[in-house]
Amino acid sequence: MFIDFEGIDGSGKTTLSNLLAARLKRLGYKVAHAREGGELQSPTARRIRELTRDSRLLEMGPRAEFFLNLARDAQQLEEIIAPSLKRGEVCITDRYLYSQLALTAGGRGLKEGALLPACELASQGLWPDLVILVDVDPELARLRKRLGKVQSGRANDTDSRKGLVGAGLAVRVREAFLEQARKDPARWIILENNDQPLRVLEQRLVEAVVARLEGREQPVQRLVPAPALPMPGAPSVDDVEQRFFHALDSLEAREPQLAVWLLNGIPGLPAHQRRLAYAERLPGLVARSLVGLDDDTAWTLREVLAASVPVDVAEGLGFVTSPRSHALRQRLYAQAPAAVLEGLKRQDAPEAWALRERGMRDGHLGAVLLGLAGVDGEESWVVREAGMQRKLYSEVARSLGGLATERADALREVLLKHDRLAVLKSTTGLETPLALGLREQLEKGALKLVLRSLTGVDSPRAWELRERGALQTKEALDSVDGMDDPRAWKLRASAARRWPATVVSSMRGLPLVAETRALLERVISEQDGKLPVLRNAYAVVAQARALEQAGRAARPGVEPAAADMGRQEA
Repeated sequence: MFIDFEGIDGSGKTTLSNLLAARLKRLGYKVAHAREGGELQSPTARRIRELTRDSRLLEMGPRAEFFLNLARDAQQLEEIIAPSLKRGEVCITDRYLYSQLALTAGGRGLKEGALLPACELASQGLWPDLVILVDVDPELARLRKRLGKVQSGRANDTDSRKGLVGAGLAVRVREAFLEQARKDPARWIILENNDQPLRVLEQRLVEAVVARLEGREQPVQRLVPAPALPMPGAPSVDDVEQRFFHALDSLEAREPQLAVWLLNGIPGLPAHQRRLAYAERLPGLVARSLVGLDDDTAWTLREVLAASVPVDVAEGLGFVTSPRSHALRQRLYAQAPAAVLEGLKRQDAPEAWALRERGMRDGHLGAVLLGLAGVDGEESWVVREAGMQRKLYSEVARSLGGLATERADALREVLLKHDRLAVLKSTTGLETPLALGLREQLEKGALKLVLRSLTGVDSPRAWELRERGALQTKEALDSVDGMDDPRAWKLRASAARRWPATVVSSMRGLPLVAETRALLERVISEQDGKLPVLRNAYAVVAQARALEQAGRAARPGVEPAAADMGRQEA
């Protein structure tokens, strides 16, 4: 029997396919997994995959990508799948030709009818007996994928070619998979991986597959575990804190790592109580979740965790600049020099330069450069020159982030031939001729980075690009973070159904006035119970209330409200 797993990146198909293979082996079946342990078993296929993922190949068109992916699957078929089936084994694959149809037709926009003959040629008439679509909310998949990178030490990995297109690609690919399943219900089983423990999903999957292996009828196409019940009543801005933590605690029972990850940057007593509960079990994630927080409880947690997870504590400082942060960075340097040095962005104080000089002496030039973004003194240019001499082109380009000077643009011009994407990232917030030209050049291949580089830019060309990009991917909304402009509000309102979590997060930093409340109410009502939406909504509300509280505290004779104090301080 030939079994194929399909689904968007981060859906969990690799994990579930390997769990199924292990269970079937224990049940006495002879099983071959063409991507055992998450790695393609054909060396040739692995080489081809590297080529299709290479973010430097931005000019690769969708047809070339399609044929390369077909070559990868054809090689897996010839070298691994066909011999396994000939031996009478159960052969499991993690992606097959269905993925190429979903990516190229659904994701890239080519006509499916034109692609089918090539898929038939690559398949040699061999198609799976059973296709398991692991279906998941794309926003949840994205969060799981980011968490996975952090846990495996790949947090700073660059995007693949698919990743550079933006999060909208996963939405379109998922829709294409669901359409394929609808057309062929006898072959496809849909397994939802949104809100159930992995052990439950594994058991349902094994039962369905064994039924097929034994020739028993599968009564339903969609294996849908009972979803967790949301809180009763209509959601509102006033109860978003309660709803967020209710949903988070439900997640914690099945995915504790993700639950802690979703606390990133969330202030207040309820968040700190949950961090304290996991500080011993998941110290690294707890430390990282403190990013940007400057209250007493956050500092106590950092002090407690510094000895065991120094790199994570350094990463979790974010852009906090205070005497406490300087003292902690100095202490952490010996164990986590790179993380400390990279965390010095926009800091031009003597304490920051003392650490940079120490880093230079210790041979950490690359990390020093990465922590120079936003710094424009003469000392910084000496460091950049040293980076150019050492051919650290990507690091030098990223050190130019936020600099709008002629000197910075001249260096960007030199760096373009070495790393266009790093140069593009360095133009975030800028509207220089170089930035405009680079965005136009890379819009097709790196739309995600192009849109994010517009953050804070208020020009007719920027709005035109955002409005065009919002039809394709959520990063158009990322670029209006904190913007209180009629065009930003119009963009949010029009994209609220397509990119709800990002529309909500783009309001962070805005006061909780009627316009903000109305859009928040609309989105959380339409997306009732969706954890990413509730998380971002609570972050918006918590920050707005903290800013309001700070404003009242600054006015003589006005005492902060107790409720607001409870949300802001532990």
